Amino acid sequence: MNDTINVAEARARLRAILAGGDCVRPASVYDALTARAAARLGFRLGMLGGSVAALAVLGAPDHALLSLDEFAGLCRRICRVGALPLIVDADHGFGPALHAMRTVEELEAAGVAGMTLEDTCLPRPFGAAGGSLVSLPEATAKIAAALAARRDPSFVIIARTDARLQDEDSLIARARAFGKAGADALFVTGARDPRLLASARAAARLPLVIPEPKGALAGADLAALGVRICLTPHRTLPAAVSAAWDSLAATPGAAAAGKPEDLMSELSEAARYEALISRYLTEGSAT
Repeated sequence: MNDTINVAEARARLRAILAGGDCVRPASVYDALTARAAARLGFRLGMLGGSVAALAVLGAPDHALLSLDEFAGLCRRICRVGALPLIVDADHGFGPALHAMRTVEELEAAGVAGMTLEDTCLPRPFGAAGGSLVSLPEATAKIAAALAARRDPSFVIIARTDARLQDEDSLIARARAFGKAGADALFVTGARDPRLLASARAAARLPLVIPEPKGALAGADLAALGVRICLTPHRTLPAAVSAAWDSLAATPGAAAAGKPEDLMSELSEAARYEALISRYLTEGSAT
């Protein structure tokens, strides 16, 4: 059964979703087989999350340690089977504006249908207590640079904002700026208020992408609010790792070991990375 699609068709399908009237939920995938499984199950899109990529490639939490080359290689392996259009979380574009341009070039060549580009300050700066945003001028310049780097105009670039870390006015200002810059869609994280989401859409004049909705937004008509893509939880990789543990534990030669309660945190050494952050990225820490 050969039901593969080429890159041009994948990008056309993604653009049709953004231009349509439905809210589509993509499957969380991390390799060629999960992409094929998602397509067989009727998903119209696949999504490769940044945290999923870090776990799949490095076996580590998402602390912006993955290189562009590693990320693009994973995308290429997923896209080569032509199962379904793939959207990827390209984080901050692996650096400032010129790095974002290189990211577009590599992901476009890998066969990705679209990418998100966020305004979060990454990697985590020394002494930072929590998440922060790059300035609006820098964020807008990165979007403009990414758009200029496209060789294929059908490649989708989604401007992602974490402006909820600041305030409502910041969200609206960034939505408006990213829309004027020419982004193909606006990804709003952490939105819980339908009114605020509607305001962001009106400011950007773009179709919306959101994560799994919470609060009052969970019961709202997302399609009517202009949401064209609503992400699903990244459960595929943890489920696969859990099944692999069970299979290995039942294999002759396995030692008697209890299954960790938080398997992904244990295997990705999350506690070790938090200790390293505390030791080397926290002001006043002892080295």
